[in-house]
Amino acid sequence: MTELSGRVALVTGANQGIGAATAIALARLGADVAITYLRLTEDTSAGRPVAYGEQRGRDGSDAVAAIEAQGRRGFAIEADLADPDAPTRLFDAVEAELGAVDVLVNNASGWRKDTFGYDAADWIGRDNSVVTADTVDAQYLVDARGGALMISAFAQRHRSRRATWGRIVSLTSGGPMGFPGEASYGAAKAALENYTMTASIELAASGITANVVYPPVTDTGWVTDE
Repeated sequence: MTELSGRVALVTGANQGIGAATAIALARLGADVAITYLRLTEDTSAGRPVAYGEQRGRDGSDAVAAIEAQGRRGFAIEADLADPDAPTRLFDAVEAELGAVDVLVNNASGWRKDTFGYDAADWIGRDNSVVTADTVDAQYLVDARGGALMISAFAQRHRSRRATWGRIVSLTSGGPMGFPGEASYGAAKAALENYTMTASIELAASGITANVVYPPVTDTGWVTDE
């Protein structure tokens, strides 16, 4: 028996990169794994690598195949976490397909590059946008509000079935000193950190742990020689 045998995990934003690697690792530990994804088209003329855009445009089939190669059940569903109804739909679908969710990984990001500065492009040629309502919402509605609603849905269902074991992991980046050049990204991740740490205290009595992981620079198609 492996460590997560009999458990069901849900990983958001897992059609590529860190999310996909996390989903496969959970399957290797014995969990059945559901993933969410949102196919996006990247503007490579704005200084973004072509490989990154290609990966962001994938569906979840490759990740599901890799999960199933570990001998576990996989399930993929497309969802925009900026939609406040998405968490309910996701948990309903995963429960119908795999069973109740024991592990929630908040990995999805509505990344949008924005800044309070004046330069038209950053040091590697990526276009800058000033902070606007649109750039703030693109990030906050997914990382901050989306993550909070996923945690809330997870906790409510855990409580309703009187479960005694659960895990929440949220992926972050930036930190309390800000994120120059990616202002709303850093701020939204800081909000997700706070939601997760609040959950770690409030849900502990229900057998749920909640942790934040801050990965180092990771090559998901974004890292180039420059």
